[in-house]
Amino acid sequence: MATGKIKTNNLPFLLEKKEVVLVKPAKPTPSEVLSFSTLDNDPNLEIICQSIYVYRAKSFSSIKGGHHDLVSSNGKTHDLELSSDPVTVISDALSRVLVYYYPLAGKLKRDSDGELRLNCNSSGVPFLSASANCELSSVDYLDGVAVEVAKPFVFDWPGEDDDDDGRHPLILQVTKFSCGGFTVGMGLSHSVCDGPGAAQFYRAMAELATGKTEPSAKPVWERERLVGKPTKTPFQNHIDKSSLATSPHLPCTEIEHGCFNVNSETIKRLKTSLMKECGDEFTTIEALSAYVWRSRFRALQFNSDGKTVFSLTVGSRGRLNPPLPGGYYGNAFTGAYVTIMGKDLNEGPLSRVCKLIKESKKIACSSDYNWNSINMFETMRRENIKLEMDDATLVLTDWRQLGLVEEVDFGWKGPVNMIPVPWRMFGYVGLCIFISPSTLDPAMKGGLRVLLSFPATAMAKFKEEMDALLNLGDDKALA
Repeated sequence: MATGKIKTNNLPFLLEKKEVVLVKPAKPTPSEVLSFSTLDNDPNLEIICQSIYVYRAKSFSSIKGGHHDLVSSNGKTHDLELSSDPVTVISDALSRVLVYYYPLAGKLKRDSDGELRLNCNSSGVPFLSASANCELSSVDYLDGVAVEVAKPFVFDWPGEDDDDDGRHPLILQVTKFSCGGFTVGMGLSHSVCDGPGAAQFYRAMAELATGKTEPSAKPVWERERLVGKPTKTPFQNHIDKSSLATSPHLPCTEIEHGCFNVNSETIKRLKTSLMKECGDEFTTIEALSAYVWRSRFRALQFNSDGKTVFSLTVGSRGRLNPPLPGGYYGNAFTGAYVTIMGKDLNEGPLSRVCKLIKESKKIACSSDYNWNSINMFETMRRENIKLEMDDATLVLTDWRQLGLVEEVDFGWKGPVNMIPVPWRMFGYVGLCIFISPSTLDPAMKGGLRVLLSFPATAMAKFKEEMDALLNLGDDKALA
């Protein structure tokens, strides 16, 4: 047993980690090598995305014959002796769900021909059990805590880059706290799953933990459905990199990660101000993403005579022709793009920026647009072209609709908090994530959290911009 000492808010606590075990499928599974779609093969997605789910200690609804029964949020009753240990419950559920999601128990590797392949060999999922001798409340249920505090609750499997067999696409860590609560830290390959696909897997694991014999959504691989056709004309980047805005704060080595709460009343006031400005109505994503984009531009002090780019991740499920089957858990999304001059973003009416985002979303929702994007990526892949993240681009992804807060019950009711771990994500200085608030703060019901990373020298200015939003009154115009 390895023991490491961690400090948070000047409060030392011990984290005891057991040896990593490989959890294998509970039954024999197919032995095969699977290929990937055009989107899955994007080198920018060849990363492990890490997230942490926070569960409070369970409550007991009844005492029968001297022992407790546990009633979970789906109404099922479970014997305490069988379900009191989250490590046992989740490792058992993982073993059983891998019968259906057996590719996640294999090894992922990019071959010499440039193609990603997944060897379904039942190698198993690295699973780490840990215990912290503190209560979850002492680390605020990981709500708004520093990345350094959250980092010990997920782990990397060492030496994978040197493994000729490939690397594990899924890694799990369950950490128990002295209060009876626990966290689930999940690392999942973005090449294998996008956000909805990851949520589908995580819900399936919870369903098997709480009494179901099989997942309600059967997983579908079929990555050949989203393999594009190379275009006849060579790929051309339509944005001249020399025309993009630059920041005196970038590149940098000292990064700060920020989490900003935006309550429902603030969102309502923002929408009202925009309506007064132009007469149009905007969704939360349109209004708030425009504000965040402009605030980031100001905080990083980009030059106004350069171009800046906004990219909104838009899901493709339900929008493709032919349609994807239910249960498909591979990457299925595109980007809605807006490119404008820095001066127009910084000094022009914010409502105009919202309109541009609304228009780009509408275009990105068409099947033709999605297929054109897939074909473009396939052309780039064949020509060995990789689009690098640039400083002037902000990529925004919205995790609120994934159903990962409150809905995923292992027998302790749903998580009270879920956070992504940004230091493992691509281009995190240019990445913004909208996530649902923790359920422990009633004042945040209907609101959201904005996660962004900045150079340490620019974070104070961004906080100033966000404070201006929170202080926006009905009688104040957007500045």
